[in-house]
Amino acid sequence: MKIPVVSNVLEESDALAKKNRATFDVHNLFVVNIMSSPGAGKTTLLVRTIAELKQKGYRCAVIEGDITSTIDSERFSPLEISVVQANTAPFGGDCHVGSHLVHAALQMLPLAELDFIFIENIGNLVCPAEFYLGEHKKVVVLSLPEGEDKPMKYPLMFRECQLCLVSKTDLLPFLDTDIATLRRNLDLVNGDLEVIEISAKVGIGLENWLSWLVNGKSAQHLAISQNKSNAGITSTS
Repeated sequence: MKIPVVSNVLEESDALAKKNRATFDVHNLFVVNIMSSPGAGKTTLLVRTIAELKQKGYRCAVIEGDITSTIDSERFSPLEISVVQANTAPFGGDCHVGSHLVHAALQMLPLAELDFIFIENIGNLVCPAEFYLGEHKKVVVLSLPEGEDKPMKYPLMFRECQLCLVSKTDLLPFLDTDIATLRRNLDLVNGDLEVIEISAKVGIGLENWLSWLVNGKSAQHLAISQNKSNAGITSTS
């Protein structure tokens, strides 16, 4: 008697994500998956971030995830960068960007002319954390108005990410949110999670965030170079 076995439902998604990663590495791109709940300030932060990176000579593109509309994509127009809208409505309105959408977007971007690609995921603290897209880093944006309890309520998101940007810190004088408690909760969920307090509006923490990105790209470039060097040694030995 043969028993049918259902394979990992994420197997196909992961396979395509690995292809995305290979494409990123071939072109020496540093790709960051930005996630948050709706309204945490992802788009505002990215507009400010990319403007600053452009001044430093870096070339950026955005894959903008939403269920429908091009509202957020249009906010990047003044920056004159490449933006691809990834809407999930045609696929049933998924609450996350899938690796298939990233793969399709890559066909529309000038990869050889870029340094960074930012994937702005759909606003949701649950679904996006479950999917690997091929990115080098996952970043969660948590705004102060959301309170201190979100890491405890949605732990997977904070476990999967390498960095938490605590946004809208300029609002601290007007809120009851306690940053010390928030940081304690983040540490309880993921002791390795880096945390940067930031405000895109007034520039708090912006240089720390930019340094994190630039250092991450440099580290990734070094890792790719070492892998190529090791592969060359292996192939000639």
